[in-house]
Amino acid sequence: MTSNSRKKMQQIAVAITCLALSWSAFAQEVWKKIDSGVTVELRGLSVVNRHVAWASGAKGTVLRTVDGESWENVSIANKMPEAAALDFRDIQGIDKFTAIAMSAGPGKASTIYKTVDGGANWELMTVNGDASGFWDAIDFWDAQNGVIFGDPINGQFQVLITHDGGKTWQNAARDLNQLKALANEGAFAASGTCIAVYGKQDVWFATGGAEKTRVFHSADRGQTWSVAETAIPAAAPPKGLFSVAFSNGQTGFAVGGDYQKAKGETLNAVVSHDGGKTWNANPALPMGFLSVVMAVPGQSDTFVVGGLAGSGFTNDAGKTWEVLGDTPLNALGFADALHGWAVGPKGLVMKYAGKRLAK
Repeated sequence: MTSNSRKKMQQIAVAITCLALSWSAFAQEVWKKIDSGVTVELRGLSVVNRHVAWASGAKGTVLRTVDGESWENVSIANKMPEAAALDFRDIQGIDKFTAIAMSAGPGKASTIYKTVDGGANWELMTVNGDASGFWDAIDFWDAQNGVIFGDPINGQFQVLITHDGGKTWQNAARDLNQLKALANEGAFAASGTCIAVYGKQDVWFATGGAEKTRVFHSADRGQTWSVAETAIPAAAPPKGLFSVAFSNGQTGFAVGGDYQKAKGETLNAVVSHDGGKTWNANPALPMGFLSVVMAVPGQSDTFVVGGLAGSGFTNDAGKTWEVLGDTPLNALGFADALHGWAVGPKGLVMKYAGKRLAK
């Protein structure tokens, strides 16, 4: 290790220690638990607006709220019993009637289903045709244009694009070598947020497991890619980057850690101010493992993080952090600075009930 690298790691350690000491001063639970009616693990969450949101999880489960309070069970398994074997790790809500759900798993266990009538009926849109494939997350720029991100096939990450609302999907990259994975590199289907889009063209995805953690970026809907390394530790299957989000084309966070150590004290967040070209260590509160980071709409410097360690936020692009609660969760999302939800283990659904997340 060079002297500069050693100095940088020492600075990170000091920052982590300072955050840990200040945690108790901010801790205050601001989430209201809501009866979801299910007990399965929920990992997918898509917030459409302050009234409408969709959630998804194990055993073919999908939930929906259209009043911002109560949630109804509109599970795929209700209509298609074979879907009960599928784990829907991600979901994209378009409006209160339309949603696209993605299951994660090896080969044919990775699927895409769509509803256009509020979950009364579901249609199977596509199935992963590669036995060695494993889809991790989806995201959409708009109702018609979206992206699937999956673990490496033949050493290259899988990125598929749709231009017809999920009916058909094609390889995005012109040169698949730009998606080449390192040894043991993969992604985590932990919250549906290891891939993120912004605007009309930009998309990023985050990785772990390998010797280095990395964030890939495309500014043309996946046709061409660049990649940058980050300081988040990896080098083991449970470690790495789990989530990435940008509030604009330049400011973004990637978070993660070790999912086997919920309260671990390793670096759990990095920040970019140049669209993902470079990433700097920026420890987040709460200390510990974070599976999700989301940008709050309408607030360019406000990000919310969550995971088994709890939840927290920054409204100054990571200069300071406050803890929102210590309830373990998997995913969260916000419609604006006042309205948000979180989902997690054993059917957990929570509604944000705290102060306005803005300067």
